[in-house]
Amino acid sequence: MNNIFSGLKVIDCATVIAAPTAAMMLGDFGADVIKIEQPGEGDMLRMLSHVPTTPEAGNDWFWQLDGRNKRGLCLDLKRPEGMAILRSLVAECDVFITNHPANVRDTLQLNYADLAPLNKSMIYASLTAYGEDGPERERKGFDQVAYWARSGLMDLMRAPGTLPTQGLPGMGDHPTGVALYASIVTALLHRERTGEGGLVHTSLLANGLWSAAGVAQGALAGGDMPGYREDNLIYPAMLRPYQTSDGRWLQFNMIRDEEMLSLLFAALDALELFADPRFSSLEDMWTHRQALGDALQARVSSKTSDEWLAAFADFDLPVNRMAEIEELVHDPQVLANGMAQVPEDEGIDVPMIINHPINVEHLPKVGPVRAPAQGEHSRQILAELGMTDDQINTLLDNGTVVCTPPPNGTE
Repeated sequence: MNNIFSGLKVIDCATVIAAPTAAMMLGDFGADVIKIEQPGEGDMLRMLSHVPTTPEAGNDWFWQLDGRNKRGLCLDLKRPEGMAILRSLVAECDVFITNHPANVRDTLQLNYADLAPLNKSMIYASLTAYGEDGPERERKGFDQVAYWARSGLMDLMRAPGTLPTQGLPGMGDHPTGVALYASIVTALLHRERTGEGGLVHTSLLANGLWSAAGVAQGALAGGDMPGYREDNLIYPAMLRPYQTSDGRWLQFNMIRDEEMLSLLFAALDALELFADPRFSSLEDMWTHRQALGDALQARVSSKTSDEWLAAFADFDLPVNRMAEIEELVHDPQVLANGMAQVPEDEGIDVPMIINHPINVEHLPKVGPVRAPAQGEHSRQILAELGMTDDQINTLLDNGTVVCTPPPNGTE
């Protein structure tokens, strides 16, 4: 199949989620992505399906999610022979992606300044935790630390008066991977027009700050943050969640004007609340928002979520029920839009896999292709570099290169 990035050579010299996700997305649009892993356990992404903070499914679903659409080369970069192979790959690639910490890049000479002389038209894509410069440029960090906690999101995203909540695995990595992909594609367009390669980069902290921008920009603009925090110690009545008799939760926060509020009260059979002097105007409702919310909760708890959703639909109200993630497996909206799909590649032992959110209707995708075994394509890739079987066998024998066969029943 001729895809938009067919013929594009990408080196994924990165680990875990954010940077490898950007490489996976390029592969989904046809790029030839070579995944570099160190001998031993390889990319830590391989083990994330089996840690207590993720659901155990008996398969390597996290590796298939973010490691797909690539070929695998297992290479010891601490050996001169390993670095020589990597440099040969860099000389021929279009995109080089890394998220190695600054000190590792310095030691292995993997910085842009080190590799650019090998390939002036290469796009060097750098993912860091805290940014390319500044006092924290050498700090290591994962998404829950750099994206979630360091950006201020962890402090802002919690119910009033409660402890900060830990983020989900990969919660910041996946959107950051989209940002890195966008940076790469922008640079590729520039190269198409000028022939110039260059350095592109993003960070987990930058993406966390961008996600918090609806409040953070107000702080940077000199906003009254103590006043903001004081106001938000108590939820506005339309922003608090409401629990129904079947234990499910409803969200009212698209009810944003007096007309819709009147319809909501009618649907709840609670028009008498307008006669309460505490709720006679929007201003009064704000002042007495705790009491109003409590009154609404008393009414909502009298019926099931299905009953309420039917009532709200009669009034054309944009009220939604909070989904539970298990339901999305069979969600017709998710399936109709290809947000998740049954993989066509029989080598993927995951019954359904989530797609990345980049869609260009007139550009076909490769679709999910099984993530490689560690070094599965090592022989193939080295042969493409012009190495003989004897040379490859020597590298395998001395441990510079590892080649693992694919899982049984796959190719």
